[in-house]
Amino acid sequence: MTSTAPFKSPLLARFAGLDGMRAIAVVLVVVYHLFPPAMLPGGFVGVDVFFVISGFLITSLLLREHTATGRIALGRFWQRRARRLLPALAVVVAVCSAVAWVVGGDVLVDLDAQVLAAATFSYNWVSIAGGGGYFAAATPELFRNFWSLAVEEQFYLLWPVVFPLFLLLPRTWARIAAAFALAAASAVGMGVIVGSGGDLTRAYFGTDTHAFGLLIGVGLAFLLAPLFTEARPRWVHSPTARRLAEAAGIAALAGLVAVTALPLGGSVAAFPGALLTASLLSAVAIVAGVWPGSRFGRAIDVRPLRWIGVRSYGIYLWHWPLLVLAVAAFTPGATVATAPVWIGMGVLAATAAASALSFRFVETPVRRLGLRASARALVARLHGGPRARLRTLGVALAGALVLAGTGAALAAAPEESSAEAAVAAGRAALEEARRNAPPAPVSPDAGPEHEVADAATGVTGDRISAVGDSVMLASAGGLLEELPGIEVDAAVSRSMWAGPGIVDDLAATGRLRPYVVVALGTNGAIDRDSLERIAATVGPKRGLVLVNAYAPRDWIPGVNADLAAFAEHRTNVAVADWSGAIAAHTDLLAGDQIHPGSAGGRIFADTVAAAVDTLAHKRRTAAELFVQLQQVQLKQVQLGADR
Repeated sequence: MTSTAPFKSPLLARFAGLDGMRAIAVVLVVVYHLFPPAMLPGGFVGVDVFFVISGFLITSLLLREHTATGRIALGRFWQRRARRLLPALAVVVAVCSAVAWVVGGDVLVDLDAQVLAAATFSYNWVSIAGGGGYFAAATPELFRNFWSLAVEEQFYLLWPVVFPLFLLLPRTWARIAAAFALAAASAVGMGVIVGSGGDLTRAYFGTDTHAFGLLIGVGLAFLLAPLFTEARPRWVHSPTARRLAEAAGIAALAGLVAVTALPLGGSVAAFPGALLTASLLSAVAIVAGVWPGSRFGRAIDVRPLRWIGVRSYGIYLWHWPLLVLAVAAFTPGATVATAPVWIGMGVLAATAAASALSFRFVETPVRRLGLRASARALVARLHGGPRARLRTLGVALAGALVLAGTGAALAAAPEESSAEAAVAAGRAALEEARRNAPPAPVSPDAGPEHEVADAATGVTGDRISAVGDSVMLASAGGLLEELPGIEVDAAVSRSMWAGPGIVDDLAATGRLRPYVVVALGTNGAIDRDSLERIAATVGPKRGLVLVNAYAPRDWIPGVNADLAAFAEHRTNVAVADWSGAIAAHTDLLAGDQIHPGSAGGRIFADTVAAAVDTLAHKRRTAAELFVQLQQVQLKQVQLGADR
């Protein structure tokens, strides 16, 4: 292949500032994950900083190799990438999978699919195919952060093959324009999906729609290539050019920090707006760092940042699985987004230690010697002194235990979380009940005589309409067993906002029964107006039971207080204290500490039934007083007539 590279000979062995930029990128991501959401609500843009660095560095290395040899040795390129990436990845997967087996529970969900996706560099596409439903946030997906590694690994596989086609373009500006045009197309693709209300997971995880950072790095490498030649322009060394580069670098870093401080929502302004902004700012910072004579690159390559930057790959690999495992082991039911600060601090320390050990004993030896030579060196230590043999046997034994734990974890991996299983069981119970028995006829609205009967014999299921979220759905089996004939309308991810519409529909179709049970407090704060509308539809002739909530979420105390306050001065409204009933039996909840299993569902049903009966007694007392008042009034009328 004839060289068409734009420079005569490479001058730089490494680029100043890139280790510092890697450190900044990984710090943004780690802080975003370990200490959400207040510190850096937009810290996830650190991934895009990594993408720009990777696109720039890989393209620069390819240009350097093509300049030196006139060709690209694809096999050696991929071998170097494999040496750099795979050993640490394999260690993280094996160790964290083995620990997940020890922790047990929902951290094992779909672990086999996750490991396969990591091994085939397809994690992002597997995540897209799997969808991001209601349980995606609650299910602790152990290797979820590997999606971005998959995007980069796909780039490493494809870009060296496409790279020679760029070299066929006759001018440097054409190569730059082609790279930036593809970057723009990628960003537009993300914007179109998000702007049209499409799947955000598809837009964010897709290689095609999230490749703009990598492609900006590609274009930047072509743009800056003349700076690293013997024939670079003299003005590059001028004090003015250097100072402008340094000022631009400082401004770019400040802008990047500003982006991470913004509370980014799921709009086009964030996807791709904020991501593209972060990518462009990263490109400016890279220019400032690698500019000949610039002090900016040396400044951000200070020893602490360089230490982090050199180990940034391992830090990124370890921090998320360790966070998921720590939350599952020490704060059951919490999510990674609600983990306490002490969990974040502990995971941060463990991540630093694990990445340092991995870098020293796994990544560096394999990168320098290769996998086979590293294995031979380890075996050779068996012929050394007693201490060397003991250490080697210890390493071998630890490796065997980790692999055994990994195998056990993969064998035990369930396909659904315990919460999903609980909800599925409740849904199946409802479907079976509807198949085996038609809906009971709606009893007439409660009057005084019905209240007396309900209080005397207990309210039967055919007099109850129940509207709820996934907690009620998971408890459907218990409700049907405790209150045969009850009509249950429950679905996943409902909040109180949905309540008025559902109750109105039941009333409009003549299916609203004398007692209405509403359990819609799990998924967010209570809207007072929604409660008022539900109570208005229920009316004074029916009874309304509001079920309070139990979940490790910060809005639950407010929800329960609002429900209690609403019911306090209303004679036909009562609260079913699910929170108090289940608090002493959290072992009967699924791993998310929200959804009850079968035994927990029976407690839910008992709580609802008791609250309905209590309300019936309350209404019976009111009805008896009403009857007595009517009798007194009737006697007064009769006495008046006699006179």
